[in-house]
Amino acid sequence: MQSENRFFDDLSKLINGAAGTIAGVGREFEANAREKAKEWVGGIDVVSREEFDAVKALASTAREEVELLKARLDALEGKTAPVVKAKVATKKTPPTGDI
Repeated sequence: MQSENRFFDDLSKLINGAAGTIAGVGREFEANAREKAKEWVGGIDVVSREEFDAVKALASTAREEVELLKARLDALEGKTAPVVKAKVATKKTPPTGDI
């Protein structure tokens, strides 16, 4: 009976040791994978969201300016009707004197 208990004790120690080793290998693999991912992402030239939004706004403004300049150039070359920028004139009515 004593030999069976010792056998199971040794077997449980072996299984516990193997489980600990497998867990350690898993943690080490995860740490190495994270490190490699950080190195890979660090090597990529990525812009921040703020930089992207700023450049997008600049591009939009430049696109609008280009369209205006194209219209002006076409008007100067006589290809289309001239583009007139409407100025809002405030019309003042003279006082009538009737109150």
